[in-house]
Amino acid sequence: MLRHYVTKNGRTMRCGYTTGSCAAGAAGAATQMLLTGRTVERLDMDTPKGIRLSLDILEPEVGEDFARCAVQKDSGDDPDITNGILICATARKIEEGILIDGGEGVGRVTKPGLDQPVGAAAINSVPRQMIAEQVRSACARCGYEGGISIVISIPEGKALAGRTFNPRIGIEGGLSVIGTTGIVEPMSNAALVDTIRVELSVLAASGARDVLLCPGNYGETFAREQLGLSMQRQVSTSNFIGEGVQAAVSAGFERILLVGHIGKLVKLGIGMTNTHSQNGDGRMETLIACALACGGDIALLKAIQGCVTTDAALDALGAAGLLRPVMDLLGQRIQATLERWVPARVEIGFICFTNAGPWQGVLVKSDNADALAQAWRHKY
Repeated sequence: MLRHYVTKNGRTMRCGYTTGSCAAGAAGAATQMLLTGRTVERLDMDTPKGIRLSLDILEPEVGEDFARCAVQKDSGDDPDITNGILICATARKIEEGILIDGGEGVGRVTKPGLDQPVGAAAINSVPRQMIAEQVRSACARCGYEGGISIVISIPEGKALAGRTFNPRIGIEGGLSVIGTTGIVEPMSNAALVDTIRVELSVLAASGARDVLLCPGNYGETFAREQLGLSMQRQVSTSNFIGEGVQAAVSAGFERILLVGHIGKLVKLGIGMTNTHSQNGDGRMETLIACALACGGDIALLKAIQGCVTTDAALDALGAAGLLRPVMDLLGQRIQATLERWVPARVEIGFICFTNAGPWQGVLVKSDNADALAQAWRHKY
């Protein structure tokens, strides 16, 4: 068990290690068993993050022309569906070089834009480097100068793949072998942002130049059922609106439409592009500032301050007769924040809505939102 900890939201949580670390450890041990004819019980290795792992080697098998073993994935305190599964490696001698491929339960890339080319096993670049490093180390210890073939397999991979993003982004038949540091940090925001980037990269590689971004399920449902937009060019950003927009720009998209609930998008009115509550709130403060600019009196401002939800604040604004001017000003602020995140060559717009009360539907939208949405309906 890895004894490395991080603090998240005041909680001390144990880190784990990635599928890439497991694959590298299994590959190194399998190579050593192949070259010595003796089983290996434990393998020590350094991760790219500089943390040393001591991995138990499970299910060792030495055959006439192969060696095979496994490492059990340990996700630490991260809620990862791969926790506890076996990552296996089979080693064989070849004439020269190190060949790395995927076997049972490892996905295959079917769309361009991913870390590996179409047709390759979904074993990302850093894990491939880690695997090769462990194989070379084992060969050096054993004085072997020939080549080694490594096949990584995940017996439970195909069954688990349907619960991941893999089918959506074009990886079929199994899981990916991933990880850039070799270490899993519990509840990693970086992992989610990486997933957003991958989805956008795949869309861009398919030739798409416009993308629909939604912060969550509410946005997706509203865009599909109320606006009649296609979901074929849609990516969920969760709370990472700013990172999603930046990733879309980096991927080469030329038009971006953001559709979200006011509870999320209102935070853009004060420039907050990561809308998770742990980064701050600011919802009511934004609405108070807009209401004040539109002539709201002290009674209204205090009423908004006492609201728990944005929908309740909408009721207060409506009762004061200021809903429309406040929404218009909020829309200007949202659009200004979005435009700061994109270069002049990229067109960006938004649609902000609510599902509750007499105000349900579109509350405010950018001037170009209808044109963007219409293009989506026609094109897809």
